[in-house]
Amino acid sequence: MRLISSGRHHATFEFGDLRVVSLRDGYLDMPPARLRDEDGRTLDVLPSSVPLADGNLRLSVNAFFVTDGTRSVLIDTGASDVWHEPTMGLLHDALDEAGVDRAGITDVAITHRHADHVNGLIAPDGSEAFGRLERVWIGAGDAAVFAEGRLAPIRDRVVPVSERVAVNDWTTAVPTPGHTPGHTVYEVRSGAGRLLVWGDTVHVPTLQFDRPNVAWEYDGDQPRARTARAALLEQLTRPHHFVAGAHLDSPGIARVTRSGDRDGDRDGSTDRGGYALEYLAPPIG
Repeated sequence: MRLISSGRHHATFEFGDLRVVSLRDGYLDMPPARLRDEDGRTLDVLPSSVPLADGNLRLSVNAFFVTDGTRSVLIDTGASDVWHEPTMGLLHDALDEAGVDRAGITDVAITHRHADHVNGLIAPDGSEAFGRLERVWIGAGDAAVFAEGRLAPIRDRVVPVSERVAVNDWTTAVPTPGHTPGHTVYEVRSGAGRLLVWGDTVHVPTLQFDRPNVAWEYDGDQPRARTARAALLEQLTRPHHFVAGAHLDSPGIARVTRSGDRDGDRDGSTDRGGYALEYLAPPIG
């Protein structure tokens, strides 16, 4: 995985015979009280290693465009105008900056139903953001988000994912329920390895890699989300595996290694070892 260009809102990587473009939709500030311990309670103490912005956690919001030069898939779409925050809704700027033509996007893969991932299918003026859209892949447990309201005009193109299924020759949808019932990871394969575009598996990278048992308030099923996160983290420690995260620091593409004591933390906490994150490009935005 090699960085070949970047700007204020995008970073493009060469990944074997594919190109992966990280697209920055913006960022959100959230209170630390969103973090949960293993019992579902608000995390008592936030480590000093976790940076705050005016007392809040700052979460990057990223989407990812992958192409082999002929076919492509956009994974997640940002929030468009639904978050009512000036720091969000930058996906179209990012696509333009990266030289990606929205009119050429026929396949969109959604990691889950939350507003900052799916609502960018509709532009702020109410039109469809991708005029030649043919298919929208989303976990079956989250497909109801298209039943009515803003996204209803697209429901005839929804492909519900209930098991591992090929999106194209090099992308596979992998159900990982927990954060939402239909949370889905997209595994992208090339001659250079595998890239897991994992949606909201991690929200606070400066904390949850070191302490993966820490959950997020909006994990609908926190025990199941922890199980999914543990399995994905272990998979990512394999050679030639990479991660692309919606809420990893933009551009959000990295390697994962093991760290800590796998037999249990010396301080007696219930977290059993952790992981380290190595970003493949400097921060953008």
